[in-house]
Amino acid sequence: MNLYSRKQRWKLVLALLALAIVGASLWYSNRIVNKVRQEERRKVELWAEAVRNRAQLVNYTDSLFHRLRLEERKRVELWADAQVHLASDDVNDLSFYLKVVSENTTIPVIITDDKGRPVASRNVDPRVEHDSDSLRAEAARMDAAHEPIPITLYGSRRQYLHYKDSHIVTELEQVMDNIIRSFISETVMNTAAVPVIYTDSTRARVIEHSNIDPEVMADSMLLRARILAMGQANPPIEVSLAGRGRHYIFYEESRVITQLRYFPYVQLIIIGLFLLVSYALFSLFRNAEQNQVWVGMAKETAHQLGTPLSSLMAWMELLKENGADPAAVGEMRKDVARLETITERFSKIGSAPDLVPENLDRTLRETVQYLRPRMPSRVKIDVAPPHNPDLAVPLNRALFSWVLENLIRNAVDAMEGEGSITIGTEQDGNKVHVDVTDTGKGIPASKAKTVFRPGYTTKKRGWGLGLSLTKRIMESYHKGKIFVKRSAPGKGTTFRITLRG
Repeated sequence: MNLYSRKQRWKLVLALLALAIVGASLWYSNRIVNKVRQEERRKVELWAEAVRNRAQLVNYTDSLFHRLRLEERKRVELWADAQVHLASDDVNDLSFYLKVVSENTTIPVIITDDKGRPVASRNVDPRVEHDSDSLRAEAARMDAAHEPIPITLYGSRRQYLHYKDSHIVTELEQVMDNIIRSFISETVMNTAAVPVIYTDSTRARVIEHSNIDPEVMADSMLLRARILAMGQANPPIEVSLAGRGRHYIFYEESRVITQLRYFPYVQLIIIGLFLLVSYALFSLFRNAEQNQVWVGMAKETAHQLGTPLSSLMAWMELLKENGADPAAVGEMRKDVARLETITERFSKIGSAPDLVPENLDRTLRETVQYLRPRMPSRVKIDVAPPHNPDLAVPLNRALFSWVLENLIRNAVDAMEGEGSITIGTEQDGNKVHVDVTDTGKGIPASKAKTVFRPGYTTKKRGWGLGLSLTKRIMESYHKGKIFVKRSAPGKGTTFRITLRG
């Protein structure tokens, strides 16, 4: 198994392990959230029951006030009846009626004649009691609250008794209003730590609210949508208050539950971002370190090649002087020149090479001319005639030839020593494309980018560095591109090199 395959396997193992950790974390977090949600639901149900019980208490208190008003009405009627008896000519025992009249110390009453003129008053504000106009106005206000009681005297003479609730009932009504306000503000709003909206019977007009965003309260459409959502989440609590009709309490889960529900995802996102940033930084440092190692090895290789190369040049001169076969010496001279080129290539790794305008067609043909006799005889390689034979592009000749050699050698391996290789050029504006096409076994579409990664190889004996090196030379040194233009299994592959014209 090659390095790339091992790396892919480890990536898969780590990815599965990360998914398992994420799944376990989400499961455990959701379990905790469900427990908290159930506990909060139980508390909300207790709170809702307390709301209903307190509403019943408020209604019961109001019914007591109503009964108290009825009792006061009866007392006023009895007081009026006593006034009739006291004004009659019947002089039987009047002690009972005198007692009834004298014991009224709480209910304000005003007696007027049939023309509305005040005749008598009791328990009325002293500031009103001695002013007939004020008494008439007070009687009118009493009539608005309670219907006056007629008092029929002797003959056709008639008087009217006007009254209002006693001071005790008035104070109790104020207490009742305070109880209802307290019920709304405290029981409904403050007792629950959940978002609450308190509406009237229409379920549209909001009376009170708690733990609701101000933006929602300011927008009627958002508010209606929120009330609808809350009603769907939990059935609203129906509350009937005395004198105020039917009201509804809408509520939903607290913000704590919502935050707990999404907290694991937010946490995983933050951890993921942290890991991605860390991975990017470590990859950057690792690549920088690899580059330094690569440059150091290249420089050292060039240095080590220099000594035997000089020795070989000296030996060739000696062979020439000793009358060796000129053809053999010529071939040796080509190989030595090739070694010089390789040494130059390695020496340029790591430093910014000088890009010199070179005739592209000539560079292609010279590279092919050197490789042709060194390839299998059943491999045919051609350079297509360019539209512009004089086209020159900025190149580092030694490094660019290295790219071509790697592509051609890979093509020969893909064709298994039999097939054809065609090299063509195409000018596109200020860009120049060089296409290297072979008739090999092709590259799967899923591997079109993978083939340029270090360590990837399909050979039993190979390091998987050739295409990675060509990509580095084209992108880092020539500011160009190299990629798989097209490929079909069993039909061949076309690599495209893009250069700046």
